[in-house]
Amino acid sequence: MTTSITSLSVKQLRRAADIKEKLEALEQELGQILGSSTKPDIQAAPKKRRKMSPAARAKMAAAAKKRWAKVKGEKLPVKPIKKAKRKMSAAGRARMAAAAKARWAKVKAAGKNRL
Repeated sequence: MTTSITSLSVKQLRRAADIKEKLEALEQELGQILGSSTKPDIQAAPKKRRKMSPAARAKMAAAAKKRWAKVKGEKLPVKPIKKAKRKMSAAGRARMAAAAKARWAKVKAAGKNRL
């Protein structure tokens, strides 16, 4: 049963306000007994938002455009999203090559031709 607040009489509104005050008083009393308030703290710290990479945002935007195009019946040209290329230093490549050569030398010394 849903009634609009404008359709209530003055007597009903006063009764509702009295009941609400009693509920608040009982909640406060319960909070004192239990040692904490039963209502959630309004001044709680806001949740930290996670940062999203530009690539992830681009993927989401492309997916949204694709969904809307499907709804509207349009065709969008599909553009692949380019990933940023990783670059390795010459020293890093040299270390990897040396490690691979050492691994293969160990395998060859054991008389095997597979790792």
